[in-house]
Amino acid sequence: MYDFDVIVIGGGILGCFTARNLAKYRLKTAVLEEREDLCTGISRANTAIVYSGCDTKPGTLKSQMCVHAAQSFESLCTELAVRYKQCGSIMVCCGPKGEEILRKKLSQGLANGVRGLRLLDRDEILALEPKLCANVRRGLYAPESGTVIPWELGLAAAENAVRNGVKIMLNTKVTKIKKKKDGYVVYSANTAFSARGVINCAGMYADEILEKVEKPSVRIFPDSGDYIVLDTKAGHYIQHVVFYEPEEREERLTLVPTVEGNILIGSTKNQSDEKDIFKTAGASIEKLKSIISEIVPDLPMKHVIRSFGAIRPNPYYVSFDSESGLYVPMEKAIHSFSIIESKENPAFLSLIGIKTPGLTCANELGCYAADRMASMLGTEVNTEFRPKETAPLRLNDLSLSERANLIQDNSAYGKIVCRCRNISAGEIINSIHRHPGAVTVDGVKRRTGASSGRCQGSFCTQRIMELLAREQNVSVDSVNKDGPGSDIIQNEKF
Repeated sequence: MYDFDVIVIGGGILGCFTARNLAKYRLKTAVLEEREDLCTGISRANTAIVYSGCDTKPGTLKSQMCVHAAQSFESLCTELAVRYKQCGSIMVCCGPKGEEILRKKLSQGLANGVRGLRLLDRDEILALEPKLCANVRRGLYAPESGTVIPWELGLAAAENAVRNGVKIMLNTKVTKIKKKKDGYVVYSANTAFSARGVINCAGMYADEILEKVEKPSVRIFPDSGDYIVLDTKAGHYIQHVVFYEPEEREERLTLVPTVEGNILIGSTKNQSDEKDIFKTAGASIEKLKSIISEIVPDLPMKHVIRSFGAIRPNPYYVSFDSESGLYVPMEKAIHSFSIIESKENPAFLSLIGIKTPGLTCANELGCYAADRMASMLGTEVNTEFRPKETAPLRLNDLSLSERANLIQDNSAYGKIVCRCRNISAGEIINSIHRHPGAVTVDGVKRRTGASSGRCQGSFCTQRIMELLAREQNVSVDSVNKDGPGSDIIQNEKF
């Protein structure tokens, strides 16, 4: 049996930041993640926006966290050596209902302490975003909004946690939790972990983890959304994060100029009964394209390079229905962050259904959970905590002379594997040997950007597989795209 002070269940961006913040205390901490890599669930598929704080109700914990996060996000990313683009956002409308909502958000934002908020008229909007439709009526400008690469942020937090002593256990699905006199025993298929405290950051399955120790009080009812990605050739069309506030609620639109120069467009809202299938809906994508043609009529949709689906966790309080024998959701969803401190089970924290602005507030939520756990367990601050990370070497960040010197020292950096993103074999090899490192093609993609360009891996996938196989000393046909069930090479027997 492994002995720890704290176990964090779930290796998404929230679990990664919770672990990093726990490392600020003298606590022996482990992260248990059921997949082969981190940030493979909700963290990998979202709008990647850092929100300013004008969308949340004044006086709530969510608002406090969001505003503080937005105002300190650049320093956080600098500390973790993560790329961040503080491009600002403009919420636009074309009618009176939308304008009413913008004025409400302005009022909320000012009450929350958001800095630099102001309303724009039509001419001011088009001066900032000339590609928008001519009939825009009003805009709400928030200069402290921005965009980040979600998995780059989460992985950097995880690596910093590991550097400060946290253990990350991959391929470790929690099957059972037992309460004991001085804490808990958390079981996976073949291993038991003892801990004085547990922090449940299991994303879409956080409700199920909590129900391993007590009766349901909150459950997650997912919905899904569709996104479209445009190639960097279209990147100059949008300079700010653009939110379209429609007259009809189902026609919302968001455009994001990403850190890597693409435009991300989203998102639709679809019903979903499944928590782990990231599929797209053709009809929803066509609807999204229709709205785009109205709001940004000249946006060159010929540069679409991919679409993807996202799953969102909607938490509801539930009650037991004696007639059906089932727990059923109450009418309204929980709109604040749902952080449950179990009364029956001391030192067991659950963060359930954390969605927008969960990415923005990941560090704040992790800090909150870590501080609460440290208080409950009684411990000292770790004066040896090292907060800073060094960015992985990226060929695109170097001058020609710096590249030449690097290649002279290590020829792998002179072999370009991903032509679309200009990513070398050296960068891919480095991503495999990081802690934790890539073990799948998409794991390499999340760490380097390889296969995320215009050809979407048509050219580089085979070479990435060969490098993964060689560096891990496994066969090429055992290399997956993104975990179990995503075989690239099929070995069929006839």
